[in-house]
This record gives sequence, C-alpha cells and structure tokens, in this order.
Amino acid sequence: MKILVLGSKGQLGQCLYDQLSHTDHEVLYTSRLQIDIADFESTQIKLLHIDPDAVINATAYTAVDKAEEEHQTADLINHLAVANIASICDKLDCFLIHVSTDYVFDGNSELPYTESDQTNPQCVYGDSKLKGEIAIQSSGCKYIIIRTAWVFSEYGNNFLKTMMSLSAERNELRIVGDQVGCPTYAQDIARTIRVIIESFKLKKVHSCLYHFSGNFCCSWAEFAQNIFDEALKLDVIASKPNVIAISTKEFPTQAKRPSRSELSSKNISYAFGIKPSDYTLGIRSSLMAIKNKTY
Repeated sequence: MKILVLGSKGQLGQCLYDQLSHTDHEVLYTSRLQIDIADFESTQIKLLHIDPDAVINATAYTAVDKAEEEHQTADLINHLAVANIASICDKLDCFLIHVSTDYVFDGNSELPYTESDQTNPQCVYGDSKLKGEIAIQSSGCKYIIIRTAWVFSEYGNNFLKTMMSLSAERNELRIVGDQVGCPTYAQDIARTIRVIIESFKLKKVHSCLYHFSGNFCCSWAEFAQNIFDEALKLDVIASKPNVIAISTKEFPTQAKRPSRSELSSKNISYAFGIKPSDYTLGIRSSLMAIKNKTY
C-alpha cells in the first residue's frame, strides 16, 4: 500500500516513522514544509498527484490555551483543513485515518466515555477537533477516527518531557490533582494505526470512530508522581521532586479542561484485537529513550 503521513515532524508523526519504516508499505512522510494543509489548493494538487491508498493525518493545532485567542487558526487546522483533506480522500477513494481527542467531552461522566456518548466540548480546541470529526463523517470518504488522550512519548513537547525538565530545576512541583484522564503512549497510537492499516489487506474495514487510550486512569499529579518513580528506578534522575496535588482553581488556565475524561477502548479492541496502551511500559520506554538518547 502507498501511505501518506501528514505531520511527520510532530510527536505522533515521528512515532509513525518508527512503526511504519520497517513494513512493506510505501510510506511518504511529509511535514508542513512539503504539504501545508492550511493551503487547500496546494494540498489537493499534491495529494491527487501522490494518489495514496491511505492518508494518516497526524497534524493538529494542539495549543489548548492559545486556541482560546487564536480560535480562527485552531478552526483552520483542526476543522476546515481536515474537511478539505477528507474531500480529497473521497475523490481518491482512499482511507483517511485521523486522530482526535478526549476534549470533545465535558468531563462530567463518572463512567468511561464510549464512542456513542454525547459530546460537549468546553474549549475552543475541543470544539475545533469535534468539528473536524463531523466534517470527515459527512464528507463521504472512507475513514477511521481515533480519539485519544493525554499523549506522551520521547518525542516533541508533552507532559512527561516537561516533568523531566522541571525535575532538574525544582525540588517541589505543584500539579493539578482534580483532573483525571488516561495517559497514552504515542508509540502505541502509531502501532494501533499500523495494525489497522494491515487489516485493510485482510478484511473489509468499515468507516468508524474509535477510542484508544491508556489502561490506567489518573490525575496529572499522579501521572507526574509515576513518571518520577520510574525515572528514579531507571537512574534517569538522582532524586525526585516532591509533588503537591493542587486544585484546578489554584492553577487557572485560559481553556477549560474536562475534569474526568476516561475513554473506553473496548470497541477498538473488539474490532482489531488491540489492547489499551500500557501506561507504565510507555513511561519506561520514553524514559529509556531519553536516557540513552535513542530518539
């Protein structure tokens, strides 16, 4: 299969390179320099020329707080550009694999969110991502949408890497303890996409929306504590800072986050035999890559 990866320089894009580079697929990795999805006409010309069997959209506007002010930019990248890509994929009769977010929910459910639960984004970022989902679903193209949460890895800018940087500077960290979610290792998202692509050759795959996230639900403070515990075990740090859990009110942000956004990965497990991301192994793998500078 010929596969086009959009957003190859981002966290997920780099993980997709790791996971797809040793397959027998012809994979083209493009960054914004090669394909700027905000330029609709150029994107169409280039995608029609490449004529892929599947497009993986690993691009997104992910600056959650800045999106509250830069709402037009967030809408352009997460919604309008996605709608354009979906329209092109419909013309090409190729699959679009797109990654979305738990921020499409309001976080008021005590149960894990399923794909059929009511969406109600509380911030511009979540709203723009939801509009992108809807645009794909109404485009007529073949698609797989994967909602995920709290993505981390050895690459890019993410919570784990921020914690490691702060641990070298401070003895004490105040981290929000009343927002709960499922941290997800980006390499596992990329593996999941690889498994889905392999299934294209084995069976008829229908367009669908799936949830895929980590196998452990925790707060940001607990996530930080577990990162430091593992880093200490692996000799990545000599000592760990003291983590103090604080409330959301004590750490105000421009964008409102879901207070609880646990995702159920049952449907994707049933459809493709994919297990939820192993939270602890993901932390360890990220830390070892950082320690050994293998990324």
